[in-house]
Amino acid sequence: MSSLKNVLPQRIHKERAQPESRKKFGLLEKHKDYVVRAKAFQKKQETLQRLREKAAFRNPDEFNFGMIKSRTVDGIHRSVGEANKYTQEELMLMKTQDIGYVLQKLQSEKKKVEKLSSVLHVGNQASNRHVYFAEDRADAEEIRSRCAKNNEGTSNAEKPLPDYIKRRLAGSYRELEARKNRATQLEKLYMEMTLQKELQKKGRKRKLREDETVAPTSGPVYKWRRERKR
Repeated sequence: MSSLKNVLPQRIHKERAQPESRKKFGLLEKHKDYVVRAKAFQKKQETLQRLREKAAFRNPDEFNFGMIKSRTVDGIHRSVGEANKYTQEELMLMKTQDIGYVLQKLQSEKKKVEKLSSVLHVGNQASNRHVYFAEDRADAEEIRSRCAKNNEGTSNAEKPLPDYIKRRLAGSYRELEARKNRATQLEKLYMEMTLQKELQKKGRKRKLREDETVAPTSGPVYKWRRERKR
């Protein structure tokens, strides 16, 4: 009987929707939604209760090293003395990892721009050229005249692009422009991070004035002192 019961068609129970008079309140909350909301509310209440208990049983003579290594700024605890948390080698390593990540994103964005540009370029300049081979002059004249008639018929029968294709093309061009701007910003960020990394290295250097630069640039230009390598 159990197998027969599974074979017979069963009634599909549909969930009750929100009444028309309460459409402004959104979807009707089901029992599973109420369970999730109730558990979240109870969890918050338990957290608040534990905090109240800790505040009630707090020891006024309690000492913690965080009390002397942090200070309160606008009601928020700020740590003090973390400037020397990392060594110079660790900072250089983290800077190198950041530069590698930015370079990877820049290369990926350039590839996407190149691919999208090629697709749009091919779509706009699609050629319908055909190559015909003739055995003699008469055959060539006949093929030329037939092609001219076909071109006249197709030029008269051309229709404008549909609206959905125009919208897609406009969206593709907007995406291409946005990706180009993103690639430009990533390249600028990569150059700035590379310069900061080089400035952290050892060696005497100075910033050149505008009259000392050979080619005018928007960013600063530095010159390192020559050192003899051992």
